[in-house]
Amino acid sequence: MANPLNAHQTLRRRLLWVGVITAMLVGVLTWLTESEKIDERVMALATHTAQRVSPQNLDAYASGRMTLAELELVIQDVATDHFGIIELYGPDKERILEYVPPALDKLEEELKRGGHIPLTSEASYLKRMVAGHFALVVAVPIARAGAAPSGYLEGVYLPDDATMGQIRMDVIRTVGLVVAAIMLTTLVTYPVVMALHREVTARTRSILRGNLELLQVLGGAIAQRDSDTNVHNYRVTLYALALAQAIKLPDSMMRGLVAGAFLHDAGKIGISDTILLKPGKLTAEEFQIMKTHVALGIEILKHSEWLLQARDVVAYHHEKYDGSGYMEGLSGEAIPLNARIFAVVDVFDALTSRRPYKEPMSPQRALEIMERDAGSHFDPALLRVFAPLATDVHERFSQAGEESLRAQLMPLLERYFMEGA
Repeated sequence: MANPLNAHQTLRRRLLWVGVITAMLVGVLTWLTESEKIDERVMALATHTAQRVSPQNLDAYASGRMTLAELELVIQDVATDHFGIIELYGPDKERILEYVPPALDKLEEELKRGGHIPLTSEASYLKRMVAGHFALVVAVPIARAGAAPSGYLEGVYLPDDATMGQIRMDVIRTVGLVVAAIMLTTLVTYPVVMALHREVTARTRSILRGNLELLQVLGGAIAQRDSDTNVHNYRVTLYALALAQAIKLPDSMMRGLVAGAFLHDAGKIGISDTILLKPGKLTAEEFQIMKTHVALGIEILKHSEWLLQARDVVAYHHEKYDGSGYMEGLSGEAIPLNARIFAVVDVFDALTSRRPYKEPMSPQRALEIMERDAGSHFDPALLRVFAPLATDVHERFSQAGEESLRAQLMPLLERYFMEGA
């Protein structure tokens, strides 16, 4: 049976990974988005500083009320607040003056590198690196509200490390808050998800258990129709699982094998008692009618998607390895693997079981007979694997009663049908 604790631990790990991965992805997206805003924040600082040159200053200079030297003093004041170079233009975009702070005269060529930005009625910028530091080349119109620009300021804005550090810390803080919010949401929703998972698991297991019980009831009803008991179904299923485990059959195929073992003769429900319970040998005509139980079994399975997984065994367990079987005359590996497995264990159980018309054979004697049919009736490779197991499984299961066999089979059914449920 699947361990519910393991299932919950798996879900817990998955929820944690979903939370971590989501937090990382959203964190990266937030970092990229907020990093784009760094330029905007630096541009806002540069624009605010540039606006110290007022339209009145330019109007006064144009009218002669302010000299070029006085205007340069205003520009020098602007330059003290992180501007490395400033060029001032008039309303017709003619350059009035250029100023480079003395401390940065050695960087003048690097500051000027990269060309100019078009002067327009909207502030604009170009991101650059100057002497290994982040910088913006900005162009800011100098204008009264609603009026045409009185001039333009173009310059290289060099924010100090403290300013940039503060802006980056704000970005990191924002990213951290987003990541923390996602992880907190994951932790808060975890109990709800786990409660829903437990409820779904319980209901799923209840449905599966009901289906397994139905499978056993149907198998028992079919067996009694043939004057047999459910013991044969339990025993042959345990034999089949032992052989399937030895060849490492995938769990998905194990489910089909179990269902097929219980329902292999489902079509016998449609065969008349006259033929089904006849004590003597069937005539050729009666045998042809008996063979139709395969087609009847397939028809029965069509009405249930869950039971349809038994189809390989129901449809092909009377095929023979050399192609002489029925209904389709398949041969070799064209016969589905589950049907080839079941053919081996079904005949073994028939030979080693007591019947009204015969005594049971020993496992050794049964294997001797079956080995003569290796390659004709049976898949020789499967028979070779089963032979060393035969005595052990026969000792464990052949004399056990129905309740004992059922008790031994149920853990295997829960393992293969309820794994992960």
